[in-house]
Amino acid sequence: MDDFFFSLVLAGISVGAVYALVALGLNLTFWTTRALNFGQGSLMMLCAMLTVYLAAQGLALPLAVLGALAIIAALGMFIERYTVRPALKGGGSMGWVVSTLGFGIFLQGVAAKWFGSQAVAFPDILFSAQDYVSVFGQYVSLQYLLVLAVAVALILLLELFVRKTVWGQAVHAVSLDPELATVQGMPVRWIILGSFVASSLLAGVAGILIAQIGGTVDPAFGFDLVLLGFVAAVFGGMGSSVGALVGGLVVGLISKLVGGYVSTAAEHAIAFALLMAMLALRPQGLFGRPEVSKA
Repeated sequence: MDDFFFSLVLAGISVGAVYALVALGLNLTFWTTRALNFGQGSLMMLCAMLTVYLAAQGLALPLAVLGALAIIAALGMFIERYTVRPALKGGGSMGWVVSTLGFGIFLQGVAAKWFGSQAVAFPDILFSAQDYVSVFGQYVSLQYLLVLAVAVALILLLELFVRKTVWGQAVHAVSLDPELATVQGMPVRWIILGSFVASSLLAGVAGILIAQIGGTVDPAFGFDLVLLGFVAAVFGGMGSSVGALVGGLVVGLISKLVGGYVSTAAEHAIAFALLMAMLALRPQGLFGRPEVSKA
């Protein structure tokens, strides 16, 4: 196999794992509310910056990570209660798009005011930028492999949760018909709230893992990742955890191959071209199911 092609494939898988992790977070809220939290990128950024800030205040790094995640979980509850829930009361309203985007921009402004607009160094948590492993003569960063391992592990855990536990079945029921689930006595509001907390925690974990790769974090961190994660989620099929992984890997692979053989300026463009092609040919995505409207 051509070394250059193989290096692009490895880079595509590595970057695709990042997109898959973001897509998985978007799917968590889509399952229960059919709404997406476009503030995910700001939550990723804020969790990484809070980790740096708390560690600078003298907290041990593991405690700084836990403290940042706790704050992000609380913000997830706030987003569901004050930005998404009021918008969803409008029936078919798409107000949640504006409200979650607006809240994400607000968080960026708060972070820029509090921490400054300059990039800050992010500490090494598990692996450093110099930690690599050789795969058929090509060096792959252990940080990227960690993101891939976390993405695969989370998808397996989510599949087991949904298929094998009572609460997982309840989440599935809410995703299919929240009104009927309410009639059956399921705690629909708590399930929805839990999905936003879990999605926010996943964004926080993704932010910490991805900030390690770049070595720095700034208030603009995460915005492009959410857009590409959205492309991966739609490509794989909204609501499908397996689709999130496959969509992320496909988007990452094709983007890197186009960037390597055509132009790096076309990497993001080809991702959105894939999105448009998928919406035209198979709107439900690779692993998604067609939506059925009740009369």
